[in-house]
Amino acid sequence: MEERIRFVTHQGHPILFVDFSHCRAVEILRLLPEIQELITSQPRNSVLALGDFSGAEVRREVADRIKETLVFDRPHIKRSALVGVDKVPKVFLDSFRTFSQRELPVFKTRDEAMDWLVKE
Repeated sequence: MEERIRFVTHQGHPILFVDFSHCRAVEILRLLPEIQELITSQPRNSVLALGDFSGAEVRREVADRIKETLVFDRPHIKRSALVGVDKVPKVFLDSFRTFSQRELPVFKTRDEAMDWLVKE
């Protein structure tokens, strides 16, 4: 699972890349505690995070668990972005933003998202 949760460097900045691409719901549920543990171990307001949901299976129980994780992680996140959410129901994306009180912009490509994340 480590290959799905890793830091990458973009323009000299570390970005936590969370690769949910083509994950089934059960796989996402297994990853979320690891993600939460990693993010909450980082300094407050320090993490740039990118989530890729391309082809991922996001059902109600997954969406509920993602919302919880987003809330716990919030103090440690500086900026976060999403890609590949075209198959994620809009109601889930809206609930992620509302519940977590985070911006969570969506981008077409990973590169666009990473450019935005590192922009000062």
